[in-house]
Amino acid sequence: MTCHGVVSHPVNLSHTFYGIMFDAGSTGTRIHIYTFIQKDPVELPVLDNEMYHAVKPGLSAYKDKPEEGGNTIRALLKVAKKTVPEDEWKQTPVVLKATAGLRLLPKEKANALLDEVREVFDESPFFVPNNSVSIMNGTNEGVLAWVTVNFLTGHLYAKTRKTVGILDLGGGSTQITFLPKSKATAVIHLFRLDKYICIMLQDTQDFYKSDTLFNCHPRWGQCNNWFTLSGLDWKVFTSSCLPKKFREDWTFGGITYKVSGIPDGYAGYKLCYYEVMRVVKGIVHQPFEVKGSSIFYAFSYYFDRAVESGLIDGSRGGMVEVRDFKKRAKEVCNKMTKYRPISPFLCMDMTYITCLLKEGFGFKDNTMLQVRQEQVTGHKGRGQAPRR
Repeated sequence: MTCHGVVSHPVNLSHTFYGIMFDAGSTGTRIHIYTFIQKDPVELPVLDNEMYHAVKPGLSAYKDKPEEGGNTIRALLKVAKKTVPEDEWKQTPVVLKATAGLRLLPKEKANALLDEVREVFDESPFFVPNNSVSIMNGTNEGVLAWVTVNFLTGHLYAKTRKTVGILDLGGGSTQITFLPKSKATAVIHLFRLDKYICIMLQDTQDFYKSDTLFNCHPRWGQCNNWFTLSGLDWKVFTSSCLPKKFREDWTFGGITYKVSGIPDGYAGYKLCYYEVMRVVKGIVHQPFEVKGSSIFYAFSYYFDRAVESGLIDGSRGGMVEVRDFKKRAKEVCNKMTKYRPISPFLCMDMTYITCLLKEGFGFKDNTMLQVRQEQVTGHKGRGQAPRR
């Protein structure tokens, strides 16, 4: 009997799969198509790549025409069909999470939009899980952002408990999320998730005062427009944060407002900062962690306004000290005529960011922030940091 040796070759057990996530924000709808690779069944998959595409305006702009809102989702699903191999369509889950834009709509209008999206998903070739279309609350928004950033930066893989914090400034809410170092922080002041993650968030409606309206601009996005009531007209608001001769109609939450500068008054950084401080000061708890050496990533409108004002390069992001936002806010506010073609709200936006970081959260002037986009770029092993 003759025996023949058998040469064994390692079997390639790696598996590639996909996931489709819609982020229905206040100012736009974004699709993220993720590619994951699982090299071994007993190991966690790693993020290999992401396809990102966005459209404006956001779903909330179609509150009276939900069918048109559904068409924006159909258009984005075409991007998914081109990205995901056809033989993977039935196994690829598609999910939409809406944030403050829909949270702030009347319930019946928000539900009509969600129902329309469900119909669009059901007619698509992708896998539609239960509860695939929903409105995400601000708490989950902050927690998931924290998990995402720490996954992409590799901190969730590390054996140590060292992580980074996140600062998110969106269209209708703002979150600061971090790993607490102080027991007082974890127990007393903030939301706690298994004693590991703390999140501090503030929705716009919580910032309402009798003589000051703190609202979200539907075009520029962040929760940073505060206007003093002018006379007895409860729909006209003025602010020293706007150019003196500026006046514009804008709609938010189904109500149209007239906003303007103060034609016969003064404008500039000092007056604007005072207006913002009346809204921010004392309302937000200042956690111990921001005063230490914790690393924070800032994205969304922190990034957009830093780029718009020339603080960082839009293609790469960058490191920014809190005092840099302050310095640039002064320049913008005291030279509004120069920056007005870019955005008449830039002074207001930059001053709000400065005041929120300093007076609200309690960051020091020399605190260094990693200002990045939210879009992910993949590489071997795991994803990179947020890029937006």
